[in-house]
Amino acid sequence: MRCHIPAARRGLLLCLVPFLWTLALGSWGLSRQDSVWRDEAATWQVACRPAGEIWRMLGNVDAVHGLYYLLMHGLFEVFGASTTTLRLPSVLAVACASVCVAVIGRRLAGAWAGLGGALALGLLPAVQFYLQEGRPYALVAAGAGLSTLLLVSLLADRPGRRTWPRWAAYGAAVLVCALLNWLSLLVLPAHAVTLAWVRAGRGVWLRWTAYGGGAVAGALPLILFSRGQSDQVSWIPPLTWHMMIGPGIMLAVGALGAWADRPDRSRLSAAAVGLPLLAVPQLGLVGLSLVQPLFLDRYVLFSMVGLALLIGAALGAGVRACAPRFPSLSALLVPGVATVSVLALLPVELGKRAPASRVDDVLAVAGEVARLKRDGDGVLFVPAARRDTALVSPGAFSGLTDLALAATPVASATLKGEEVPPVLIREALLGQRRVLLVTDAAKVAKAPSAERDKVKTAVLRERFTAVEDRQLRGRRVTVYERRD
Repeated sequence: MRCHIPAARRGLLLCLVPFLWTLALGSWGLSRQDSVWRDEAATWQVACRPAGEIWRMLGNVDAVHGLYYLLMHGLFEVFGASTTTLRLPSVLAVACASVCVAVIGRRLAGAWAGLGGALALGLLPAVQFYLQEGRPYALVAAGAGLSTLLLVSLLADRPGRRTWPRWAAYGAAVLVCALLNWLSLLVLPAHAVTLAWVRAGRGVWLRWTAYGGGAVAGALPLILFSRGQSDQVSWIPPLTWHMMIGPGIMLAVGALGAWADRPDRSRLSAAAVGLPLLAVPQLGLVGLSLVQPLFLDRYVLFSMVGLALLIGAALGAGVRACAPRFPSLSALLVPGVATVSVLALLPVELGKRAPASRVDDVLAVAGEVARLKRDGDGVLFVPAARRDTALVSPGAFSGLTDLALAATPVASATLKGEEVPPVLIREALLGQRRVLLVTDAAKVAKAPSAERDKVKTAVLRERFTAVEDRQLRGRRVTVYERRD
């Protein structure tokens, strides 16, 4: 990048521009029309609990997200519970990841490669989704970007410099990511491929093994404990060929970027860092999913840092190819591609910021409950997990009696509470004149599988008549009145 700006200031701008770019993308439509979907509702309702109650709940469910819940609890305590507090940490995390991409790209393939990759990260469709998500996956991406940046600095370092503080920071970054989502440990085999690619020395291998192994050891208790809660992921479908189309396309794009970088084994290149970071987590998750279905793109969202690096490398190669013959045009290549990409992806960008981009909206149906309810009405949830609507918007349910609830989620240290036996649900229903049923919209609803839910729907069908029915953003509330 030819410019009369001093080198230090150019470096600052290279970090600042991607950060502000990603922050702007993330802030655009952050509230998603004041909608919150079921995964974010879990974050919201848990983060609103006292820290001691969160810790107690983790012994029963969602231990894998414990650190994230405690972090969000602290933020809710300081800034209040809102969609902004819920999602802004993810926006800032991706913005920090883009800075890591910029610095790595500049170091390995030039300033334009760094800038191009950093701008590309926030535009990737998978990143667009989790950029505004109240879940930990964007934070893991930031941690993976930081650990990769630290590894690159260590591999490119001159002999004789003190390295243990950066190795310690590397191990800490990997450990924190693992405590947020232990599948992020797939970053370690990705980094191992990079070390093998550049033929790292024995001393580097020993330090990487020591600090990486320390991170694994630190996360091992969580891994072993959370395996006992594996029923939480039992809903994930088995791996199929059509699920491989998206990863296959990304790997093809990454391979083209690596080819454009013209890598060789005599130097540390963007391809040597980016291609393993993209491919190894994706392929590793495929391998794990052959043993137990786990294939969800969010679990390896951090691999998009590798894809962004490779896209940046391709853009940097394009700038270098244009520069000799079209020097003025070459300086516009990266900004031009970024602008065209924003326009081309506009339908995707608008779609990700709409409530319809998620399977449901717990806030919208809570508003319908508040409008339809009468004091003394009963309320039921099918399945019980749909109680999240009442947990996130308790005011909308004031005056209603939860007919099936035996112990609240806080009292039972669970996400959805504990319900009374089916026979007591039947008795409670038969004593009600009017009942509100909160469930999934017809398009996404599944037939009740739990015995309690079968009893709820059976009694409503046999002894009640539906007098009001509202379906909105993936949720449904139906008002039933008992037949005399």
